[in-house]
Amino acid sequence: MSNENPPKSLPLLKMEHAYIAQVDNLVLSDVNFTIYPGDFVYLIGPTGSGKSSLLKTIYADLPLKEGSGEVTGYSLTELKEKDIPFLRRKIGIVFQDFQLLPDRSVRDNLLFVLKATGWKDKDKIEERMRYVLKRVDMETKHYKMPHQLSGGEQQRVAIARALLNDPELIIADEPTGNLDPGTSEEIMLLMKEICHSGRAIFMATHDYSLILKFPSRTLKCENGKVFETLQTRL
Repeated sequence: MSNENPPKSLPLLKMEHAYIAQVDNLVLSDVNFTIYPGDFVYLIGPTGSGKSSLLKTIYADLPLKEGSGEVTGYSLTELKEKDIPFLRRKIGIVFQDFQLLPDRSVRDNLLFVLKATGWKDKDKIEERMRYVLKRVDMETKHYKMPHQLSGGEQQRVAIARALLNDPELIIADEPTGNLDPGTSEEIMLLMKEICHSGRAIFMATHDYSLILKFPSRTLKCENGKVFETLQTRL
């Protein structure tokens, strides 16, 4: 007999009564939200409202001040220094300014990450690089240097890099911030496609026009709090 109400997947990201701080400066208090596989969640709020601090806490660049946080099975309060690289292998991170190594080709940017995260089999390395570049429609530009690419192409490579270790969760910090509107839409379509493959995406953005065009669940940082907001209230 089929189960009409299958259990929901385990969350990839769960924050409970979390307090986010930069050194001794409390930024966000009593943060509570959960993200499941396949979720696409926006994070909005004014500059300085704590969006980046929250994202940095999730990928263990900032320690969790108080409360609890669980990311892809890792407890942020119990996380040891030696475990941080393993946590980050289960997360893909996409930045506004791409953060590609300027002195290396597209291929060598990807190769650097794979070697740094323990890949050794040359055939598997080549296969993985081809796969992620094809996913972002950049397979014919693997030999180019970052300065030879447009902003949109650089961000596609940055997304390919984020996919290398087949992450369950992608954290995107203003991924369209340096792109023109048309290119931003292309990147959003790519991110949505990735999300439909079962990964979760948590994306900070200032671009409300994109949120209206691609509506999804939205969290807002404001006055030291994080809360759900409706599209119509943006």
